[in-house]
Amino acid sequence: MDENTQIAGTQEKESIVYIGKKPAMNYVLAVVTQFNSGVPTVTIKARGNAISRAVDVKEIVINKFLPNVKERGITTSSEELTNEDGTRSKVSAIQIVLSK
Repeated sequence: MDENTQIAGTQEKESIVYIGKKPAMNYVLAVVTQFNSGVPTVTIKARGNAISRAVDVKEIVINKFLPNVKERGITTSSEELTNEDGTRSKVSAIQIVLSK
């Protein structure tokens, strides 16, 4: 995953920020930008080693930049991926939902 920001139009405008290997502040900027553009809900998603960075992003957004944003929920899961050599392995995943 990398720093892709997608806006999915359902009944309620929602944005998804995928966490990858870049510094946490890059993703903080993406989340803050989404909220400042009027999106009421932003979802932060990460897998594997990026999970700790996703939690850091959430904490920085709430504690330093947007104290009016609340954590609506955290979902953890496990995803099965196929490696380049054809073997399958399980990877942990997290989804953090923030809203104004």
